[in-house]
Amino acid sequence: MKRLILNAAIAVSLAACASTHEMSKPSTPMTNAKSEPAAPKPTARPVTTTAVESDPLKDPKSVLSQRAVYFDFDSDAIKLAFVPIIEAHAKYLRDHRTAKMRIQGDADERGTPEYNLALGQRRAEVLKAQLVLLGASPAQIESVSLGEEKPVCSDHAETCWWKNRRDDMLYAGRGEY
Repeated sequence: MKRLILNAAIAVSLAACASTHEMSKPSTPMTNAKSEPAAPKPTARPVTTTAVESDPLKDPKSVLSQRAVYFDFDSDAIKLAFVPIIEAHAKYLRDHRTAKMRIQGDADERGTPEYNLALGQRRAEVLKAQLVLLGASPAQIESVSLGEEKPVCSDHAETCWWKNRRDDMLYAGRGEY
């Protein structure tokens, strides 16, 4: 029931965040906040296209170049700081109905492999649900879990673990999957 209420609150906040106001801090307190470094705050950049760079997915100046959403320890709650990125990808999928995305849910090494697979899947499903709420078609998005099997950092410390608690948004036909 608690997760249902949390997901409903996220959905309402996503719908209300259509303006360009600065995002406030996440309302969900971080687990172990004193010892965990904060994930990098995404920078909301406008989606721009020029004659030279006609594909905003390849434009490093576009918010669409940001493809990762980071999570707190043992959580599948999306942080408000990542809402602009999610909104931009939802708009892209809404405007490009033939585009396909794979969301890969990842976890850090703590926990059993089975638990981390389940956590990665929950993270991927939550992100997919938010993209669909914002207008993407469910048929455009595949959600999978890699659990702890594809870390971007392999040190055994929090300075590394936060990088592995993420969803990666990959587009088909671009060599991403």
